[in-house]
Amino acid sequence: MTSHIPPQLTVGFDLDMTLIDSRPGIHAAWTALSAKTGTFIDADLAVTRLGPPLEEELAYWFPEDRIPAMRDLYREMYPSYAIEPTPAMAGAREAVKAVQALGGRAIVVTAKNEPNARQHLDHLGIDADAVIGWLWAEGKAKALREYGAQVYVGDHIGDVRGARTAGALSVAVATGPCGAEELREAGADVVLDDLTALPEWLAGFARTLAG
Repeated sequence: MTSHIPPQLTVGFDLDMTLIDSRPGIHAAWTALSAKTGTFIDADLAVTRLGPPLEEELAYWFPEDRIPAMRDLYREMYPSYAIEPTPAMAGAREAVKAVQALGGRAIVVTAKNEPNARQHLDHLGIDADAVIGWLWAEGKAKALREYGAQVYVGDHIGDVRGARTAGALSVAVATGPCGAEELREAGADVVLDDLTALPEWLAGFARTLAG
């Protein structure tokens, strides 16, 4: 029985390095962009900086006036190179299902462009209730507020800032570029090793909501 759980329970999730290990796919996409443009891009380095918007990484490799065109080209090429090799993070499907099993909504709020984000989720069979793209750090608060999210789960200090700006509980997973201590120092309310620990934590959180 889940009738005691408030129907408005909504949990937001980041995508890259929270729900999906996007490093193999993004590495392949950067390598392909480098080959196509004849511009050196250190794909090994690029995948250590996942989280911020694409334009920030492009600025390391291209002059400012080329960034819009390179952004569009990267996004056009991305599905051909990045979707297939990208796996789900450990516990990702179970974490989303745990929210839904409590009668809640699991939404994805990501800096990645929305069509590519949806392709990743569809490919991996992660059935989110909504996907909102093109939002980073504090900008994520817009979608979190719109959907009434009480919790936002992410791996980056930018995700912590987004949660706090929205007035949501920041649950951080130490599976991305930011370590557990850095996430705590940024203001995360809860830090988990990975998503496999989320269902148990969520069950306790839901009980507090139910009073």
